[in-house]
Amino acid sequence: MAKKVLIVDDELDMRTFVSTLLETSGFKPLTAVDGKEGMVVARKEKPSVVLLDVMMPNESGIGMYRELKNDPDLKDIPVIMVSALSKKTFFHSQKVMDEYKGEKIPEPSAYIEKPPEVDELLDAIQNCLK
Repeated sequence: MAKKVLIVDDELDMRTFVSTLLETSGFKPLTAVDGKEGMVVARKEKPSVVLLDVMMPNESGIGMYRELKNDPDLKDIPVIMVSALSKKTFFHSQKVMDEYKGEKIPEPSAYIEKPPEVDELLDAIQNCLK
């Protein structure tokens, strides 16, 4: 059975590109347009990996990431952040949030800057599934 990979991104082009790539690589892509919808799909489908955009309207990827990692049923799903934000900026924002909320959220399994390289994305997904 194909492993389910949830793609959460507000950009249609990005969702289409990644879905097609995953399908041709033997995965079952699931998509969501923001963090709210992403959480609904994650709870229902229990994907093997989540590809999460950081900057989205409604519910940001950072919000969804923290929600996933605080959910006992979903916290073990590996998350790959895919973003136009630099890795340094993202990790800094996480550190600030951890201090503010007094909780330590684990780092994502991988962080890929947009636009993602096909090989980099597929390698990151394979590493998460090991």
